[in-house]
Formats: sequence, C-alpha cells, structure tokens
Amino acid sequence: MPGPTPSRRFPVGAIVIVLIIIGVPAAAIVLHASRSGRSVGETIREVVAVPDDEWTMERPSLHPRFARRRIGLPTTGKPTITHVTAADLDDDGLLDVLVSDAGANRIGWIRQTAPGQFSEQFISPAIIAPARTQAIDIDLDGDLDVLIAGLGSLFPTIDKLGTVIILEQAGGEFIAHTIAIRRPRIADVRAGDLDGDGDLDLAVAAFGADEGELFWMENTGGWTFVNHVLHRLSGTIDVIPHDLDRDGDLDLVCVVSQEWEEIYAFLNDGAGRFEQRLLYGASNDDYGSSGISLADLDADGDDDILYTNGDAFDYTPPRPRPWHGIQWLENDGALNFTFHRLVDYPGAYGSSAADFDGDGDLDIVAVSAFNEWESPAAQSVIWLENLGGAAFARHDIANDPTHQITVAVGDYNGDGRPDLVTGGIHFYPPYDRIGRVTLWTNTPPGTSRGTSP
Repeated sequence: MPGPTPSRRFPVGAIVIVLIIIGVPAAAIVLHASRSGRSVGETIREVVAVPDDEWTMERPSLHPRFARRRIGLPTTGKPTITHVTAADLDDDGLLDVLVSDAGANRIGWIRQTAPGQFSEQFISPAIIAPARTQAIDIDLDGDLDVLIAGLGSLFPTIDKLGTVIILEQAGGEFIAHTIAIRRPRIADVRAGDLDGDGDLDLAVAAFGADEGELFWMENTGGWTFVNHVLHRLSGTIDVIPHDLDRDGDLDLVCVVSQEWEEIYAFLNDGAGRFEQRLLYGASNDDYGSSGISLADLDADGDDDILYTNGDAFDYTPPRPRPWHGIQWLENDGALNFTFHRLVDYPGAYGSSAADFDGDGDLDIVAVSAFNEWESPAAQSVIWLENLGGAAFARHDIANDPTHQITVAVGDYNGDGRPDLVTGGIHFYPPYDRIGRVTLWTNTPPGTSRGTSP
C-alpha cells in the first residue's frame, strides 16, 4: 500500500524571502525565535509548518546511551499516534511495531524486513480513533493476531462509538472480526483466560464520557463473546489481566481517570467471578491519571504498579499541571500498596520498566504528551535509573520530537539490550519538532551501535 508523499525541506534563506514578501517581518521571526529558545530556522519551519522528517538514520539524543531514528511512514502533517506495540508479528525473529494511527484511522504494521530495515503498511480496515493494540494468538492457531480497542472518537462524546476488533492472521493476511460495537468509547482491550476454560477471553476498558464501564467478554467460540459488566464508572483507560494475588488465575488491574482518579483490582475466583478492591485513590480529582503498568521494581517477588499522571486533554489548550509525574505503588505482598512519588514530570503519559543499563534491576522509561514545549528544557522522553532502596535518578533523553504519548520496549537490533519505540500525538502547537514513530537504540557509550542501515 503506497504511503504519503514525503515532505520537502526548503532552504531557510529562501523561506525568509518568501515570508517577507507575504508580509511576515524578519524582525518578528527573530523575536519569536529568541523568546522560544529555538533557532531562526526552526522558527521559520514552524511558521510554514514544514515537518522536519528527514532523519531516518540514527542521530544522537540528549543522553549518550540512546540514538534516535524515525521509522515507518514518512512524517507528514500533524501525526496523531495513540499507541505503539512491540511484537514480532511475522515470527521471523525480528521485532516489529504495531501503530495505532488515529490520524489515518488505521493500524499500521512497521515490519522489520531485515536487521535495521523497516517498512510500514496498514493492515486494518477503517477504525475511527484506534486507541491500543495487543499482539496475541487469540484463536490459538500458532500465529499472532491483533486485538484492537477503538474509541470511535478521539475526544469525549456521550455517543456510544466504541468498538473491539480482532485482526485474525491467516496465511500472512489479516481478516477483521468486529467483536463489540456501540459501547462507550473503548480505550483498552487485552486478552487472557479469565474463566479457566482454556480459551482467551477479553478484558475491556470503556472510557466513555459521562458514562463508561469495565467489562469482560467471555469467549464462547466461533468469534462470539458474552459480556459481563464489572463496573460502570467513566474514565477507565487501562485494564491488565494478571495474577496479582498469585493464586493461579488471572485478576484484572485497572486505572480510572476522570473525576475518580483511582486504581482497582478485580480479584478472580478462577471461574470468572470477580471481587472489586480499591488499591489507590488520589485526593486530587484533577490528578490526570494517564496509565499504569505492572513490574516488580524492588525485586521482592511481587508485582508493583508503575503509575503516571499527566493527562491534559480536559484543558484548552492542553497544558501540564504542577502535580503531574511518575509514581511507584509498592506491593507488600498482601495487596497493600505504598505510594512513592518518583519524579515530577509534566504531561507524563506512557511508561515501562526494563533494565536499560544492564545492572540487574528494573529502570523506568516515560514519555510526555503535554509539556511546556516552548521551552527547550521540556523533555519528551526520560529514563529513571534504579539506584536501589526506592531511589531513582532521572536522565533526560530527548526534547525532540515533542508530544510523545506512548512508549514500547523491545530489543530491535538483537544486542540483548532493551530499546524504545515512541509515538507522537501532535494535535496542538508548537509543530517545530514533529515525530510520528521514533526508534531509540540503547547502546552504552563506547560500544558499537550494531545493525543500523
């Protein structure tokens, strides 16, 4: 499938002449550049909205451990990526990327066709505002299918537009099965055997607007499912099937934003019957919960919760808030969680834990979608080095591209180290540092970067 036409870069001098001719004074350009901290060239390209998408080879980031390059379709216009997933979709031993593209209303597959070589194609039918994917063998036939949560509208609406779609992989092709329709806007869906009958059921987070819900879909065979509602709160954004209480069955852990700002566990009795338990609730009803993931950050044998709060979709224009940041909810083993604020981070959104420095413990990477982008100090990607004893040291990775909302971790060059893939959601200014999908290769200073074209 052909992709968009790449944008062209024009000489800065020529653009200056054109801007002056059409009535933009040179002094105004220089003044805006000085106030924003950007160069005159960057300011001019923002004025004329010329995306800087010409770096597909590796370039250094602000931290010497990571080098960046753009992968996938060329960056044109203002990308609206909602989620990226690391998965070897074609089982060739090379890690690929699934892209939820709410601008194109499609799911993209950035396939690594050879080490360091990437090519993207859309593999789904039109899905309005896809929010998340999971690559998993739903039909248990030995290959990876693609599970998709569809919001139906990127911005809040009371209309029930949410969908769940499964792309069944069959002989290298993808067959779309619509599993759920006309639900409150669906932000997340993930698979797991929730009733212990040997097939994969679905856990669904319906964010909605004024009303939402959390429900699970019992797999009854033949691509049919039966719904079981667990709660009807609006704002559920993540739901994770996981054996949190370590009793041998899958529980559910979810975060509910909006005015609730709470994290819940739904403890499974093994047969699909769930007991609700509140794990954490913020005292600030404008906290901006933006995501959770599970990881044993203190290596004590139980699963902790990595929790970000940096959502700013409610504001016009979207702006960060002083209480945004990253926190660790430490599990004592009996599902009592202690709150640790790790770092203030304006606009904190996607996060993940992995051992980035190879010292045997879990570090954290996070991205920001809503930051003070007019300032060069505003970081879109950071990592937190685990120093032990609940202490983490912050390291800045990048302020370019901006507006990064999602991050996935995987070894993309086969060197045994976790790399990063991030996606950008550029629906508000500035537009001077645009990035659709970016690969960040993790290589310690002084070592080879491995397979890069």
